[in-house]
Amino acid sequence: MAATVSVDLLHWYDQHARDLPWRQPPGETPPDDPHWPYRVWLSEVMLQQTTVAAVKPYFAKFLATWPTVEDLAAADDAEIMSAWAGLGYYSRARNLVKCAREVTAKGGFPQTEAELRKLPGLGAYTAAAIAAIAFGQRAVVVDANVERVVSRLFAIEEPLPAARKAIREKAEQITPDTRAGDFAQAMMDLGSQICTSRAPKCLLCPLAEACQAKAKGLAEDLPRKPPKKAKPQRKGTAYWIERGEGDDREFWLVTREGTGMLGGMRALPDDGWSAQGDGSGKPPIEGVWEPQGAVSHVFTHAALSLSVQRYAGPQAPQGQGEWWPVTRLDEAGLPTLFAKAARLALAQD
Repeated sequence: MAATVSVDLLHWYDQHARDLPWRQPPGETPPDDPHWPYRVWLSEVMLQQTTVAAVKPYFAKFLATWPTVEDLAAADDAEIMSAWAGLGYYSRARNLVKCAREVTAKGGFPQTEAELRKLPGLGAYTAAAIAAIAFGQRAVVVDANVERVVSRLFAIEEPLPAARKAIREKAEQITPDTRAGDFAQAMMDLGSQICTSRAPKCLLCPLAEACQAKAKGLAEDLPRKPPKKAKPQRKGTAYWIERGEGDDREFWLVTREGTGMLGGMRALPDDGWSAQGDGSGKPPIEGVWEPQGAVSHVFTHAALSLSVQRYAGPQAPQGQGEWWPVTRLDEAGLPTLFAKAARLALAQD
């Protein structure tokens, strides 16, 4: 079965592979280009828990700004975090900086899965993907799409996460010794386009005849997942402080601590909310604050409602921060949450 699966899937991939800016055409060996691993690594980090459509413009922007890993390593942390704004999961951006500097210090990316695992931010999936796609090595690449395909192909009914051991063992069996990078990307394409979470397109699937879940009528039921837990609801306050008039108006921004949620990002001052608490900090200025409404945002571990308060007095904020032109709000690199809060404050004018 293993040989048939890999042959059938690669044949399908040769005809239906997605045309993506970080990919080579099917069947080509990794190019003899020292910058190729950088492109593969950058795309894989960006694609973690993020859609292809969302990643494309960020990938293009990063390559245009920092064409090589050495360029990225030499960049200012704040510039990178600003460029990442809106892509979410900001720990990825912090690890991106650390990894780029470590790779540069080493003189390039290591080529083995084991050595890649030692780099900051590279887990089992990312290391295997880079080893297979960038260096043509046989590596077993398992992401959410691959989990879904394999669990259906072998009718693995044990619920996740306990099923992951069996899924990996089966993925190991069907991964070919050659074209491992193409095979990994073929599995990803199959999972995203054909073997989808809902309403899988079994009639179009190149592995339909071998699929045990299809034979048992279980395709849409697998993989089995535990019930989702309700996200805790948190509350916080963001503070809008403005000066000037007309096109000369500016608003006050701070830079969040380098670790923790949205660490290292520019943001509006807030009351110290976090995923673990509701915030207990004080406003940055004593005085009259006018409520502007609230914005909401869902993080991985919590849902947040952030009320927005506008300062109406003459005092200037104290401490570290910067005045930013209102007309250049989109260039501030604010995380989505604080961009929402800023636009809400401006909408009240």
